[in-house]
Amino acid sequence: MGPTTGSSLRRATTELAAIRAAGWARTDRAAALLVCLPVQQRLLRCDRLLAAWQEVRRSPRAEFLGTVIRDVCDGAQALGELDLTRLCRRVGLPAPDRQVVRRHDGGRVYLDAVWEDVGLVLEVDGDHHALALNPVDDALRQNEVTIGERPAERALERAPGMPAWGASLLVVVSG
Repeated sequence: MGPTTGSSLRRATTELAAIRAAGWARTDRAAALLVCLPVQQRLLRCDRLLAAWQEVRRSPRAEFLGTVIRDVCDGAQALGELDLTRLCRRVGLPAPDRQVVRRHDGGRVYLDAVWEDVGLVLEVDGDHHALALNPVDDALRQNEVTIGERPAERALERAPGMPAWGASLLVVVSG
């Protein structure tokens, strides 16, 4: 069964539970989501997730989960951000810095992907960014982050599978 917490009831740690759930998921996409969510929601720390992963002896998705866990612990916190990482690898682009913190009058802002050396910021927007007033909020935030600094590109993710923005990302990075 693997490591459990020290109580009279046998139960797994949060990290091990996330890894097991991902291994049991019906699809790779669902498995990736089950790794992303607890990290994104701060239910588990990346150092503990990596340590738990090192202790796993076998998994039905060992290679896939190893890659996803490393990418999540490197800052990818959503499926669209994992897609971006996979796309960068596939076409030979350098991995961006992820979840880069910028401080502004309104407080802290986390940027999804930043390539400092070429002055590019890319925000990966899931479908919920197209709902209600979210596009306005995103545009105002983009203005606050980029005015006086560098341009930011927005990319709207289209699930399932590879996002529709892959080709435009290549133009932005190489252009």
